[in-house]
Amino acid sequence: MIKVLVVDDSPVMRRIIRKILASNAHFEVKCAADPYAARQLIKSFSPHVLTLDIEMPKMDGITFLRNLMKLNPLPVVMLSTLTNKGADATLIAMELGAIDFIGKPKADSTDLCLQLFAESLVEKVKIAAASFTIVKSNRTRSLAYVIPPKQTINANFIEGKLIAIGASTGGIEAIKYILTDLSTQLPPIIITQHLPEMFSKKFAERLNNSVNVNVKHAVQGELLSPGCVYIANAGLHLKVKAQRGQLICVLDDSPKVNQHRPSVDVMFESLLLLPAKQLLLILLTGMGKDGALGMKKLAEKGAYCIVQDRETSVVWGMPARAVDFNCVDKILPISEIAEQIEGHYSELISR
Repeated sequence: MIKVLVVDDSPVMRRIIRKILASNAHFEVKCAADPYAARQLIKSFSPHVLTLDIEMPKMDGITFLRNLMKLNPLPVVMLSTLTNKGADATLIAMELGAIDFIGKPKADSTDLCLQLFAESLVEKVKIAAASFTIVKSNRTRSLAYVIPPKQTINANFIEGKLIAIGASTGGIEAIKYILTDLSTQLPPIIITQHLPEMFSKKFAERLNNSVNVNVKHAVQGELLSPGCVYIANAGLHLKVKAQRGQLICVLDDSPKVNQHRPSVDVMFESLLLLPAKQLLLILLTGMGKDGALGMKKLAEKGAYCIVQDRETSVVWGMPARAVDFNCVDKILPISEIAEQIEGHYSELISR
């Protein structure tokens, strides 16, 4: 039995979420209309998971989450509005330690939209309940942290070399963890993180203000530069194409692959025409199988492949599928991946 505490000031949302979860025999559900009521129920109910609204009276969800993670860390699924404001707040929540988020259904949502919301909510709450022991970064950066000047290196040293990273559930914080430890003395890095529309640009902006490498929201036709990171646009596949001896970003709205657009498999498979031995591929935490087949194809051509380990993954799905394909060179905890990237780079430039 998974005990879930629903924290939301809207009686309608509390009723919807309670009905969805209570209809599943795996859940026991209680509700709180504000963070102060939630604090009391946490003491008496001892929930395994919280669903938490961001905008509430008395105390907003971000403030409550920040206090919760300091005093009594629990797995949290955020309820978010899919707007610019909601995206900012949700990404802050993920940085503070929330496991995942889900977009709130609108008042005029169709029956199909409500059904999809219900299925996603159940899935995310179950994942959160299973993730209680996930190792978290304890290196939270102060808002006053001053980012060193961003520098890049001569592209001649890394011509044709590329790092590609794929992630899904749990990837927002995992990606930040890795990029925080990377120097600018690296080939271009392309990243596909499964995100809803409105979120990817905000994600790129927040990363760029938090790490030393340059982080950009990928732009059609943009030249890939050393020391830079390119984040896939939500709703568009990110591919890479060689053009006149240089690598450029290609964005397209072709059909979803593995139920995702952007898809990690699409990104990886776009690299099949490049010299595989100059590629470094990484699959991080995420549900499903996206990226595993593309990694296998590139590994067979000589690409070097790393996946995040089970113990530090919120969901060991995508990395596990790659391991099943027997195409992985290293299985590493999140804390060791940046060091492995830096170490492997010295080999890349010597080839």
